[in-house]
Amino acid sequence: MKIEIERLSKSYQKIDKSEHFVLKDITFQMNKGDFVIVLGESGCGKTTLLNMIAGFEKPTSGKILANGKEIVGAHPSRSILFQQPALIPWLTVEENVAYGCKIRGDVDNLDYRVIQFLEIMGLIGYSKEKPNELSMGMAHRTCLARALVGLPEVLLLDEPFAALDTFTQSHIREELVNLWLSEKFSALFVTHDIDEAIFLGNKIVLLGGEPAGIQEIFEINDQYPRDMASSSFKKIRDDILNRFKMSYFAKRILV
Repeated sequence: MKIEIERLSKSYQKIDKSEHFVLKDITFQMNKGDFVIVLGESGCGKTTLLNMIAGFEKPTSGKILANGKEIVGAHPSRSILFQQPALIPWLTVEENVAYGCKIRGDVDNLDYRVIQFLEIMGLIGYSKEKPNELSMGMAHRTCLARALVGLPEVLLLDEPFAALDTFTQSHIREELVNLWLSEKFSALFVTHDIDEAIFLGNKIVLLGGEPAGIQEIFEINDQYPRDMASSSFKKIRDDILNRFKMSYFAKRILV
């Protein structure tokens, strides 16, 4: 699926009835099979942008197109993974993974698909466990399996690994890249972690300013898996940091 964001802006009405813009004039596209990272400091509107692509919120102006058609609401072709694992406590792991597909009647080969993704995520031995019996990392892997079992064209991820320890983060990031390479879905991942952005993405959209706009789009052509200690990785990190500093100080001068 190709996602096109065209001159997108989002504002909210303040208590005094004035209009507060969070995002202003956002334009970029995600081609089929891309792994796009939306990178920016906390509070800059990354999650708001993700929610509009998911169809949960509407833009104030501009539009978002999915394969040429304007997004007007949520659709199973776009699956989302949130910051905290959201599992139904009275269902088992396998029941949680299958739940969304069953609700919308997508049951063809569902048992096979559930087992397939439980195996991929290393959860086959925990299929009968309840969420309160899982570690945080296992809960996140269950949510990832649930997001992918419906075979979405686009996977949207809202800082899903931020609450995990460093070792679990590293492991799940590698699993996510391997899944993306094998399953051929498109992904849009929101983060404020520069190293995470470079490790995962083939395109990084850097947001900054107030209201937030696109400061720069970085195309990353390094092969996977990526080595955080490599010279090319460090070069990209320095370029992003320098560009971020420019937008940060420009914002402070305007204020």
